[in-house]
Amino acid sequence: MQQTVNLTVNGKTVALTIDPRTLLVQVIREQLALTGTHVGCDTAQCGACTVHMNGRAVKACSILAVQAEGAQITTIEGLSTGALDPMQEAFRDCHALQCGFCTPGMVMSAVQLISDNPNPTEAEIREGLDGNICRCTGYQNIVRAIKQAAEGAASARGTSSQPEAART
Repeated sequence: MQQTVNLTVNGKTVALTIDPRTLLVQVIREQLALTGTHVGCDTAQCGACTVHMNGRAVKACSILAVQAEGAQITTIEGLSTGALDPMQEAFRDCHALQCGFCTPGMVMSAVQLISDNPNPTEAEIREGLDGNICRCTGYQNIVRAIKQAAEGAASARGTSSQPEAART
């Protein structure tokens, strides 16, 4: 039995007829050909499949596409429109990738992290990355990139990027 699912993906409305058992990550990669969202573990452990659904970071391998009915989905491809997103720039500038497999999920999680906590400490960044696995970098440059992006966003807002405890 097939089912129709309606989504808005990277600003474009799509209606797809799918098997109700189809995962969101499968729709994104196989039907929409947005292959920046990766499949790493199929068990929501690695974070390579992270996308934003209705403004929140979610692991697309753990959500049935029919559960996303009517949702706004943003993939790594939709994060930037023309120029790189500031988080993508920070990852590039800080050499926060090696093989690149985890990078899309890390970037999507990091965008959510600084949206929720605009001035994270290093410990908060590391905690915020829990559930995203990188087998290559040791995370140091990823943490630096997120800190740099948060500081850039704080500068743009005209606020301090220092955690509250460091400001006193």
